[in-house]
Amino acid sequence: MGEFAAIATAILSLAAAVGYGWLFAAAEEKGWRGAGVKTASTGLLAVLLATMPGTGWFWLVPLGLALGALGDLCLALKGERWFLAGVGAFGLGHLAYAGGFLLRSGALGFDGVAAGAGLALVVLAGLLVSTEFWLAPRTGDLRWPVRGYVVLIGLMGVAAVLLPVASGQSVLRWGAALFILSDLMLAIQLFVATGAGLRRRLALALWPAYWGGQVLIAWGAVVFWGVGSG
Repeated sequence: MGEFAAIATAILSLAAAVGYGWLFAAAEEKGWRGAGVKTASTGLLAVLLATMPGTGWFWLVPLGLALGALGDLCLALKGERWFLAGVGAFGLGHLAYAGGFLLRSGALGFDGVAAGAGLALVVLAGLLVSTEFWLAPRTGDLRWPVRGYVVLIGLMGVAAVLLPVASGQSVLRWGAALFILSDLMLAIQLFVATGAGLRRRLALALWPAYWGGQVLIAWGAVVFWGVGSG
């Protein structure tokens, strides 16, 4: 992809993200129009990265973005089957991210676990375990799919924490943190919040956290893999 096409793709992705946040994020009924705009915002990021000449398992990152776009499509539609399909797509996306992070980290050489990273792992583990008390009891028949998803996003978070010191490391970590934060807000919105006002505020807050997290993961991966630097 040429420079002009890459810039145009990035601008279209941003426009779709802003448009979705403005027009559809807090709507109870999104329909196919909202689903299409939402999917485009992340799907265009996947296209942008897929055309870059990355090596060493870099392809797992655009794959994760593409699976995220599929998850966006499914979760924007109504019904339990769409929800389960979205959970599955995002779960596979987290596996792709985690695999890419761990394989690239292995190639660069792990640094071990510093004090800050150790604290982050403890906080992450505490958050994951806590879902058994405030989330799982409220998910009904969806309990096991939700539990499985919690494990997969936890794996992605651990892989991000273990990234070795290198250019792009902090950007990837912030991207992973925002992604986890957005899922936390989504879980509260779907299963815990009872007031319409709170659900609306959560919907408006989680969208920029989610899309911003995906952007940071994409940007951080380009830097971390050194795409285009040599």
